[in-house]
Amino acid sequence: MARPEKVAVVEEIKEKLESAEAVFVTEYRGLTVGQQQELRRSLKKAEAEYKVFKMSLARRAAEESGLQDLLVWLDGPTAIAFSEGDPVPTAKSLKDFADSNENLVVKGGLLAGAILDAEAVRKLADIEPRDVLLAKLAGAMSAPMSKLAGLMNAILRQPATAMQQLLEKKEQESPVPGPEATAEEPAAEEPAAEEPAAEEPAAEEPAAEEPAAEEPAAEDDSEDSEDK
Repeated sequence: MARPEKVAVVEEIKEKLESAEAVFVTEYRGLTVGQQQELRRSLKKAEAEYKVFKMSLARRAAEESGLQDLLVWLDGPTAIAFSEGDPVPTAKSLKDFADSNENLVVKGGLLAGAILDAEAVRKLADIEPRDVLLAKLAGAMSAPMSKLAGLMNAILRQPATAMQQLLEKKEQESPVPGPEATAEEPAAEEPAAEEPAAEEPAAEEPAAEEPAAEEPAAEDDSEDSEDK
């Protein structure tokens, strides 16, 4: 491939990496031509494009796009699925195809700037698609249609962010114990801070007794006056 052609391919990959809602990296070693065509048709229905590039060019594009985390997967017979819409149907298409064709391996992906490993892609595939979520939202809400339409448009404008939040919520496992353990440590030190305050009354007792020592002198003066 001539240098101008290589530059053009690198620019094409960079543009796709930067514009796609999500990117999924797969290994297709062992898939027949017919199976690859079947996978492409399935992904096209999910609004995704499945492309095979020379890996040296794909790696250069990832580096120039600041996506070095993708480099670990850009090796060997690799194809990339670029999701242009809701990433959930794309993840589901890849998961379902891999389940029935062991020669397809989903390595990982990129969603809203976050790197997803293979397990995270499978979890993303289990989330309900955006249109299903919106349908449930429409059925559950009793707000005026104009207000509901505004909410739907807001969700549609930020599909990657919405899906990433759902994915993070699904992936979280027992996040509370760590922070609680550190938060309790200062509370354990509070009794030590109270000890000096408890000693202060004892230091004031001698000062309280001094006026009592002056009373006899007052009585002597009264006796002297009587003698006179």
